[in-house]
Amino acid sequence: MPLRSTARTSLVDLVIEQLERLIAEGEWEVGTKIPAEPVLVEQLDVGRNTVREAVRALVHTGMLEPRQGDGTYVRARSDFGAAVQRRLRRAENLEAYEVRASLERDAARYAAERRTDADLAALRGALAERGRAWDSGDVAAFIDADMHFHRTVAAAAHNSVLAELYEHLGDALHATLQAVVRTPLPDAVRHQLHAHTAIVDAIEARDADAAERAALAHLTEAMDALREPGPDDGAAAGHTPAAATTDTITDSSADSSDGEGDHA
Repeated sequence: MPLRSTARTSLVDLVIEQLERLIAEGEWEVGTKIPAEPVLVEQLDVGRNTVREAVRALVHTGMLEPRQGDGTYVRARSDFGAAVQRRLRRAENLEAYEVRASLERDAARYAAERRTDADLAALRGALAERGRAWDSGDVAAFIDADMHFHRTVAAAAHNSVLAELYEHLGDALHATLQAVVRTPLPDAVRHQLHAHTAIVDAIEARDADAAERAALAHLTEAMDALREPGPDDGAAAGHTPAAATTDTITDSSADSSDGEGDHA
């Protein structure tokens, strides 16, 4: 017998769609706590059970994360992003960085070919923001600014799939970036403002080959750092603990005479 459509959109499904939209559009940012259940009940004008089922469904996909005694937090922008995070948790830092390098190399090339004047202005602004974050000595702010810079490069590539992949990868890479920031490095490797400036300069010049080389060069240095264990670290470099302190940036910047940024 022929199949007949029996699709019905339940109230729970509608709530899930609304919550997914809030997350995807950035109104609920990754890492932030969502409103408490009574607030959601009032705002959505639905029952507690409906809210609980919707939140539970997004916890199951990995987009939300309940924390005992604290509330529920946004973990990923989509179920695809959550899957990327689950996979990266099983990966070594070096493996994750190699994937990042592949995406950023292509993003820089396409950005050089397709960037607009608005893209270039955004890149210059992101580069300046990265420098200010470095000067502040705040590791978390520096990592956020560095990722914002590279997301801006990906956006300038004008490839929505590449930009989305990089967005999800970036959300999952904070621990890896912390591991790189804390890795003891010689000054020539640690100070990489010039490398990030080279990426923007190549994109401005519409030199795709130079943009690709510049993107790959700075990431290669970071990957080399992950391959080499630090002087006080007997573990394999690919398993570098994802920890960083403000002293990491403060101490390294004190060694610099030119104020250039880190190599993340």
